[in-house]
Amino acid sequence: MKIALVGVGKIALDQHVPSLAASPDWELAATVSRQGRVSGVEAFTDMTEMLTARPDIRVVSLCLPPVPRFAYARAAIAAGRHVMLEKPPGATLSECHALADLARAAGVSLFATWHSREAAMVDAARAWLADKTVHKLHINWREDVRKWHPGQDWCFEPGGMGVFDPGINALSIMTKILPAPVHLVCAKLSFPENRQTPIAAELTFTDGVSAYFNWDHQGPEFWDIEVQTDAGTLTLHEGGARMVINGAEQGAAAGLQGEYPRLYNEMAELVATGGIDMDLSPLRHVADAFMLGERVTVPPFDW
Repeated sequence: MKIALVGVGKIALDQHVPSLAASPDWELAATVSRQGRVSGVEAFTDMTEMLTARPDIRVVSLCLPPVPRFAYARAAIAAGRHVMLEKPPGATLSECHALADLARAAGVSLFATWHSREAAMVDAARAWLADKTVHKLHINWREDVRKWHPGQDWCFEPGGMGVFDPGINALSIMTKILPAPVHLVCAKLSFPENRQTPIAAELTFTDGVSAYFNWDHQGPEFWDIEVQTDAGTLTLHEGGARMVINGAEQGAAAGLQGEYPRLYNEMAELVATGGIDMDLSPLRHVADAFMLGERVTVPPFDW
C-alpha cells in the first residue's frame, strides 16, 4: 500500500522511514514537511496539495507535534484516507474523540499508536501479570530532553506536554500490563519558571501505583517499571526491552520485530479490516495530571 509520511523530523527519519523501507506491506510514496525530505520520495510542503495530487495514496502517517496534528488528520479523513497517529494521538482528549467519530463516519481506519507497548517484553509482562495480585507498581522514567529533543522548543509550549512526552510512553506500558485499571489521585508537576510545560512530575494513582518522570536527568537513562505481586517482583528495564522476574532475566520471544515495524504491521491489519484502534487511556492519565497536579516552580530551563 502507498503511504504518505507527514512531518519529516527526527522520529520520522529514525524510526518510521526505516520501518517502512523494510516492510513488505508499505511503499513510502510521498512526504509532507516544511523542510524535511526523504531521498527518492516525492516531497510536498502542503497537505491539501498532496491529498489532491496523489489520490493513489490510501494511508497517511502523521508524525507532527500534537498541536497541529488534528487539522492534518481531519483533512486526511475527509479525503477518505486511513490515518496513523504518532503518540500522543492529539493535543487533547476531545480532539481524539472527534477524530474517531470522523473516521467512523467516513469508513476509514484510525490508529492511535503507542510504540512503547511494542517493546520486546511488554506482552510477556502482561501475560505474567494477568493472574497475579499487584501490590505495588512504580515507574522510574528519567532522561535528558537535550539528547532526545535537542532545541525543540515546542515541547515546552502549551500542548507540547513537557516531561509527559516521554512519560506517556511509560503510561502506555502501564495501562497495557496492569490486570485492572487505575486512576490518578494526585500529582506534583515541576514547571521551569521560563516554560509552559513541566520538566518533572510525581504521580500517585490508586492501588499502590506511582510514577516519577524527569526530563532534566544527566547520565544514563532510566526507563524502568517495577511491579510487586503476590508471586514476586517483575521489573521491566530499558523501556520494556528487558524483563526480570524475581531476579532472573527473561528471554525475548524469538523473531520479535522492533517497535515501529510492529506498529506498521498492525496498521496494515487495521486497513485490511477497516478497524479503528483509539485507546486513549495513557493520554487520559496525562490530562488528569494537568487537572489535579500541584504546580511547583523550579529554576529556568535552557538548552
